[in-house]
Amino acid sequence: MSDTRTTTGADSVKIADKTVSRIAFGAMRLADSAIWGPPGDRDHSIRLARKAVELGVDHIDTADSYGLGTVEEILREALHPYPDHLLIATKIGQVQPRPGEWVPVGHPAFLRHQCEMSLRRLDVDRIDLLYLHRVDANVPFADQVGAMKELQDEGKIAHFGLSEVGQKQIEDARAIVDVAAVQNIYNLSTRLWDDVVEYCTRERVPFVPWFPIMNGELAQSGGVVAEIAAETGATPAQIALAWLLARADMICPIPGTSSIAHLKENVEASSLRLTDTQISRLSEPSAGLAGQ
Repeated sequence: MSDTRTTTGADSVKIADKTVSRIAFGAMRLADSAIWGPPGDRDHSIRLARKAVELGVDHIDTADSYGLGTVEEILREALHPYPDHLLIATKIGQVQPRPGEWVPVGHPAFLRHQCEMSLRRLDVDRIDLLYLHRVDANVPFADQVGAMKELQDEGKIAHFGLSEVGQKQIEDARAIVDVAAVQNIYNLSTRLWDDVVEYCTRERVPFVPWFPIMNGELAQSGGVVAEIAAETGATPAQIALAWLLARADMICPIPGTSSIAHLKENVEASSLRLTDTQISRLSEPSAGLAGQ
């Protein structure tokens, strides 16, 4: 394989009618450490959100359940009125009955209620991109998607997305409403959704991987990630993000952090170029795990 330097693809992608940089900001960590309530230092979270936009981030991802609505409120306080170029995506259809427990709730009336609360907290008349956070197995899928389509028809959401879904569910949803983006877990260590990545790339649907870094495993020494980090002078997190950008041109990672330093590091990963050989080494099934 050629060892010439390989670009990570286009630096931007069109999502929900907005052209945005491919590395976005996942805002979950603007809440407390348990993602259950407000942060200990609200001013820091506000500064972090503002710094993301200052650094060129133009796509921010959140959810109504993050901090029980706290994160949406912080984004409003930090960034409202929102710049025209800024895409703010949020998610409904999942609740936290207690810290660390996430439960899908897809009853149409509840989805409508959650949407109305997100509109209020974000202080907008229409949400740029609203995801069904999780599919509720106890409610017909068509009813959940249909409820989102009604919200779109009423002008409350501009675009609709799906999270943690397979190809069949995407196709079923597309028979009812346009699917503007798909958000599944995907990273060097977790590649269960390879088929969805391929489908989205083929269909030109943006694929938004959540949990794109897996820092705990990447930080270990002795693995391929550590080796390539040493070769490039980049951090393991930057290697993980650069691999995702090279994996497919429709991939738009949403790394989250509570650290301004890590935020800068993540944004800078967009300029990292890996060689074909490095991408091949990272693409081996065990590349995300040290010492394998």
